[in-house]
Amino acid sequence: MLRVSGRRLSSLRWNLQQTTSAFLSGNYLNGGGCDAAAQSLSRSVNSPLPFSFTSHFPHLIRGLSAEALSLGRDLGLISDLPPTVAAVKNPTAKIVYDEHNHERYPPGDPSKRAFAYFILTGGRFVYASLIRLLILKFVLSMSASKDVLALASLEVELSSIEPGTTVTVKWRGKPVFIRRRTEEDIQLANSVDVASLRDPQEDSVRVKNPEWLVVVGVCTHLGCIPLPNAGDFGGWFCPCHGSHYDISGRIRKGPAPFNLEVPMYNFLDENKLLIG
Repeated sequence: MLRVSGRRLSSLRWNLQQTTSAFLSGNYLNGGGCDAAAQSLSRSVNSPLPFSFTSHFPHLIRGLSAEALSLGRDLGLISDLPPTVAAVKNPTAKIVYDEHNHERYPPGDPSKRAFAYFILTGGRFVYASLIRLLILKFVLSMSASKDVLALASLEVELSSIEPGTTVTVKWRGKPVFIRRRTEEDIQLANSVDVASLRDPQEDSVRVKNPEWLVVVGVCTHLGCIPLPNAGDFGGWFCPCHGSHYDISGRIRKGPAPFNLEVPMYNFLDENKLLIG
């Protein structure tokens, strides 16, 4: 049994070699090669193993990837593969476009310029809009939030503050001293020799209304909170390191290098103050 099977396989291999040589000899274009190939194929029909012509000679059938009329179609051999699959499996530089169902315009066709300009302009407009949106999002992300903006300014009612007293309010997380000064306090603040001060400042520069003094209640030495109506000069005293401020918030004694800071403020009316 094994010997019989071996003989049949050897005869089949010989028939395949004869068929291949007949198609590759180059004479099939003149007709002689086709007759030889047909005779070889007829002899191999009765072979036990099936033989597919198209699977052994894919280079003869190119479909739409190379020529409109292929040699395989002339021989009556139609490939089972779709044209796109055949083109992928048999790449070639000689490509002929299939124009049976659409018209192919050359590059730069004047009749298509308006459409091309419309597409290009629309795409650039979309890109510019996206870039603008991203820039706005980035800039707005760095701005203060609504809760921070709500604390940026503070309105204070001044009608309840008695002369000679100090009120402390909270503004941006820091204490602010609001002192309603008497006539004696104003005269005492203006009688100081400015040249003798560590941080020289006139009292008129530090106040918008002589009756009201508004300063940030943070010591300029190490950030402590001074005590109002205390110290050697009747203003503020920092118990941490012994800094003394006068009735105008100017440093008079101690390690503090600068006067108490004056925040931005405005009088909305006679009895209302806006800080910030």
